[in-house]
Amino acid sequence: MFLKLKKEQQQLMISDIQQFFLDERDEELSEFAAERVLDFVKESLAPHFYNAAVQDVKTVVEQQVSSLEDEILTLERPIKR
Repeated sequence: MFLKLKKEQQQLMISDIQQFFLDERDEELSEFAAERVLDFVKESLAPHFYNAAVQDVKTVVEQQVSSLEDEILTLERPIKR
């Protein structure tokens, strides 16, 4: 996976996963097991969220370009004939 996390970020996520399993499933997860869950999320689920974010950015940029084009067209001067 192309996603590189800082060690601190990864440790925080592992801790969050462990806490989630404890709270939601009353199950204690080892650090290794939580890391495997994190790896699964990064490899299998994160690309879906990433691609959705890319599409959102594409939409925003297209709207901004369209708005910019409109602004540029307001600068045109009438031509007298």
